[in-house]
Amino acid sequence: MLTVAADLTPLLTPRTGIGVFVGDMVTHLAERDDLHLTGYAVTWRGRDRLADAVPEGMAIAHRPMAARPLHQAWMRADHPRVDLWIGRHDVVWGTNYVVPPTKAHSVVSIYDLTPVRFPELANEHTRSFPGLIRRALKRGAWVHTMSTFVRDEIVDAFGVDEDRVRVVAGGIKPTPPGPPEAGRRLAGGDRYVLALGTVEPRKDLPTLVTAFDQLAVDDADLRLVVAGADGWGAEALTAAIEASPHRDRIVRLGWVADDERIALVQGAAVYAYPSIYEGFGLPPLEAMSAGVPVVATKTGSLPEVCGDGADLVPVGDPDALAAALARVLTDADHRNALVERGHANAARYTWTRASDAFAALLHTVAER
Repeated sequence: MLTVAADLTPLLTPRTGIGVFVGDMVTHLAERDDLHLTGYAVTWRGRDRLADAVPEGMAIAHRPMAARPLHQAWMRADHPRVDLWIGRHDVVWGTNYVVPPTKAHSVVSIYDLTPVRFPELANEHTRSFPGLIRRALKRGAWVHTMSTFVRDEIVDAFGVDEDRVRVVAGGIKPTPPGPPEAGRRLAGGDRYVLALGTVEPRKDLPTLVTAFDQLAVDDADLRLVVAGADGWGAEALTAAIEASPHRDRIVRLGWVADDERIALVQGAAVYAYPSIYEGFGLPPLEAMSAGVPVVATKTGSLPEVCGDGADLVPVGDPDALAAALARVLTDADHRNALVERGHANAARYTWTRASDAFAALLHTVAER
């Protein structure tokens, strides 16, 4: 049995895409009989919440660690080793860009290279990731990522051996079509364009507001719903909504619970994902699984992940985005075909496949 320590810090705050992936992956890995998982968290403020976050069958390392001083130390040196807090393991998995120094083998998950490719879209914390990644690679860490697009970026940016960068995409929990009434109540109307996710510059939601303004002129019943916690740079969306002549039909819900998120997806007329750059793209897949047509941008990993299951438009082009959304809303034959293709595409991403592949990666890291 392979002993694996996994950083569960992403589970201690309202879950974004990374938190959802980490939570679902460790839940499935903990059910396996070839792995023994221990969770740890690099946080001082969240030190008392770890026990409530781990899935059944997973042990925890109780000794708290303070993130800021440890990250600063690991940026400059290969000590202190995390083994002092968590004990010895075969593999330490850094689930969110950072894997600490350790006597064990190590693997670090890198979801995209926003701090490298678009530093203006990164905040102070995430801009420290490239330095921490370089130190981990020098120590011999393996890399996990979720798309071949990001794998190629990592190889190019860090000069790491391609064989040590492995692609394991996450799975999705199927979201069957359900009664749309609950989502429509949250939206305040029967027909709405939906955007889900943390509000930050990389998501380019102001462009979606501009596109919605074009649609709203000729469609008096259509609404735009934006659901997700405010990240950094959320002021740009606030300004765009305030400047919109149709702001009374733009609903900004903030963070929503899982049942509300599912209801919003089930009731949506179309799902919009106007991101500037993506390393994977879980929300569009969830919409496809629920039978909701998707319009996304042709950027990063989205063509790879969405396949033919979404209509793709250029980044930052509100006219193209509005035209694609309008076609889905008005052309029933196109909409039905898009829904069918999207459902087939989403069916490729199962947690059985994902957890089997990730377990194989952990064993490879230990054996090499």
